[in-house]
Amino acid sequence: MTAEELKTKVEIALEEIRPFLQSDGGDITLVDIVDGKLVKVRLEGNCVGCTVNQMTLKSGVEMTIKKHAPQIEAVQNIA
Repeated sequence: MTAEELKTKVEIALEEIRPFLQSDGGDITLVDIVDGKLVKVRLEGNCVGCTVNQMTLKSGVEMTIKKHAPQIEAVQNIA
């Protein structure tokens, strides 16, 4: 899979989870994909500083991204 194809798959995953974040007044932006294994995102709006955001990141965002792009090993929030 090319880097561009991987980015497209990650963006599709983020589009899938974005409505849930937006319903809580937040959002998410793709920042970078490192070595085809690490996805860096930025949680925005109400997601910033939310005590639940690490759980959201792991259970919701990471799981959804891995469903679309199984080679991704981790998702990291960049403040």
